[in-house]
Formats: sequence, C-alpha cells, structure tokens
Amino acid sequence: MAVKKFALSDGLEVSVYKRRTSRSIRLSIAASGNIRVSIPLWVPYRAGVAFAQSRHDWIRTQRRPPQLLLEGQVIGKNHQLHFRVSARATKVTSRILPEQVVVTHPIKVSPAVSEVQTVAEKAAIRTLRQEANAVLPPRLKQLAAQHGFTYQDVTIKQLSSRWGSCDQHQHIALNLYLMQLPWELIDYVLLHELVHTKHLDHGDKFWVALEAVAPGAKQLRAGIRKHKPVVLR
Repeated sequence: MAVKKFALSDGLEVSVYKRRTSRSIRLSIAASGNIRVSIPLWVPYRAGVAFAQSRHDWIRTQRRPPQLLLEGQVIGKNHQLHFRVSARATKVTSRILPEQVVVTHPIKVSPAVSEVQTVAEKAAIRTLRQEANAVLPPRLKQLAAQHGFTYQDVTIKQLSSRWGSCDQHQHIALNLYLMQLPWELIDYVLLHELVHTKHLDHGDKFWVALEAVAPGAKQLRAGIRKHKPVVLR
C-alpha cells in the first residue's frame, strides 16, 4: 500500500493511499484527526488531493480540536498516566512502570503544552503495545482452540481505522488500541478475525459463523462503533 502526504490550500495535511482493493475515491478522518484519502491504484495522487480539497468545508466541520491527556487517566488495562514536575528536568521525559506511565517535565512547562502532550501520547502508545503483546496473542490462541480455528501468526500493530485484519494466508493483525476496549469487545474483535480465516468477506456465511461463536454479534458490533482507535482522552 503506497502513501504520500500533501498539504491542502490552508495547510491541512492529507495522506493519500493507493489501495489494490479500492474501486473509488474515499475520504475519511481518523480519530486522531488525520485526513486520509484512499484511491484505486490507477488514479493519480493529485486526484485524491483535489477530492480532499473539494470537501474542505466538510473536513473543517468534522475535525475535532485535540483533547488533552490528563493526570490520572487510565491507559489500557493496568496503567495510569501521571505528570511529574521536576526542578532538575531540562526536557520532557517518560517512563513506563508496572502500573504507571510517568511523564516528567520542567517546572516552567505546563502538562497542557504540545511538547508534553506529544511525549505523553507516545508513552501511552508504547504502554498499549506492551499490554497488547502480553495479552492479545495468548487470548487469540485460547479462543482459536476453544472454537476450532487455526491461523498462521498474529502481529500487533498501531492501526488508525481498523481494530484488526486477517488476510488470505491467515495472518492476523490486531490493533494495539484494543487494550482500550472493554473485554467483551476485545473478544468480539478476536473472534471476528478468527472467523475470517474461514470466510474472508462479510457475506451471510461470515455473519452466521460469527454469531455461532459470539452470540449477540450485532449488538457487539454496534457497541464497538462507539469507540475509536486512539489514546482515550
């Protein structure tokens, strides 16, 4: 999947992706605020940029201002975010402890400034990745054994718009942001990808198979739509 970044007329950055599976031009805004345009392989990048420019007013209304990461915020399943001011600090640093994500900043720097927030977000993502690597592969293996599925391997990725994926070779990818979801929705995503090892598309057979291993799949699907793959704020 090829991607290039461009700037719109007012400086907004847009990422244009060429996808083999795309049949038309599609515009989306990730939970992080990133603007994404997906285009077929045969469409020139400039057409994707022009499409985003033509939807400029819509983009402005849909993009939400960034919210701050806050003191005591829960990160994943086992961590809390804490800001620590230090008279000795000359720059913003972070540490991941067994149950804490600690961001240390100079005494004259507020936790609300972008420099501190950027360090905090990167530390939170590292924490989510650690938790995901520890929790998700064993849980996927357990669910596969329980319901009679097989797969080749599983990787943890930072995805901006999907919770997981499974390709035709049964390689499963899981989003590290899953650690921000309730446990029942985590299992739903894992079972969703396991069912894709037998049914790659989302046809009727797929949904029947998913309902068999995840009763109430439609309600769970509706529930997960209320969440975004982003560090919770």
